[in-house]
Amino acid sequence: MRDELLYQIGLTLIDGVGDVNAKSLLAYCGSAKEVFKYKKAQLQKIPGIGQVYAGYVAQSRHVLKQAEAECRFIEKYKIKPLFFTDSEYPSRLRFCTDSPVMLYYKGTADLNAAKIIGIVGTRRPSDYGRQKTQELVSELRESGAMIVSGLAYGVDVMAHKAALDCGLETVGVLAHGLDRIYPQSHDKVAKKMLKQGGLLTDFMSGTNPDAVNFPKRNRIVAGLCDALVVIESKRTGGSLITATIANSYNKDVFAFPGKAGDILAEGCNGLIKSNRAALIENAADLLEAMQWNPKPKKENPIKQIPLQINLNPDEKSVFGAFDGKSQMHIDEICLVAQMPVSKVSALLLQLEFSNLVRSKPGKQYERIGA
Repeated sequence: MRDELLYQIGLTLIDGVGDVNAKSLLAYCGSAKEVFKYKKAQLQKIPGIGQVYAGYVAQSRHVLKQAEAECRFIEKYKIKPLFFTDSEYPSRLRFCTDSPVMLYYKGTADLNAAKIIGIVGTRRPSDYGRQKTQELVSELRESGAMIVSGLAYGVDVMAHKAALDCGLETVGVLAHGLDRIYPQSHDKVAKKMLKQGGLLTDFMSGTNPDAVNFPKRNRIVAGLCDALVVIESKRTGGSLITATIANSYNKDVFAFPGKAGDILAEGCNGLIKSNRAALIENAADLLEAMQWNPKPKKENPIKQIPLQINLNPDEKSVFGAFDGKSQMHIDEICLVAQMPVSKVSALLLQLEFSNLVRSKPGKQYERIGA
């Protein structure tokens, strides 16, 4: 296990490769360890790698020394490494194209919890923003949803604190290694989160909270949740970046509206006006949109018998992608059926008309036909 982890971490340290190309290398080579065994001539035949990157990989064994140091850090501080192929790796994040190949996690929460809500917003919220953050999390108490944010000043840390007070698990995604907390003033909150949630990052120990790391952190917040809520934001900033990424991942995005002309309302109002976020006024709106409200059981339900439908080959491929699964994300269906999302969306619509599948929140689809 330690030997494979060494190569997994080493893979993330190869210059210029990145998460997308690293996944291509894994798919063709079979494991991180095998990547380091391949010759340059073999590597450059892999799609997306080419001669330059193949050269980087072929001459990269020196990174294993740095990976060895990280392995020692992980063992010493009882950090859980989560590689892209591990069963405990966040499944919601796995289907995002640029998801991290390696994550470092410390905490008690299940990163594959049933319901996960991301909450982001300005670092300097108004009284209205502070009130809405507190109310939203408090109203989500009965849902049992996990709260995810970035442990930054303002809305982020307020969401974490509110979750701790309400007994909800909360996970902070960091823009640096697990050897520090930034900002340092949030150290006490972070320590509480380790017992009622956790801290997650894709950055190794020794990594500073540099500005370029925060957009990378934001993609994990967006990919980890079922739905993202924006509470107060200027026209530009980290919250809008996170919302844009969430849209690209086909996540449900929600925003609280603000007063026209208010600089802290420009971001949320813009998201709503451009149909990049749905308007909500409270947690009830969010729970209704996500269909997370418990429904009363019907007595003696009548089982609907699906009609015998003649499916064309493409429809059979999409319907067959479920293969024993009752529910799948559209990205997963595309992966199994080997079709682009535009084509799969059209085919799923036809299957929905035929009463064979049902669309769910978060770009999930449920199989209802036999």
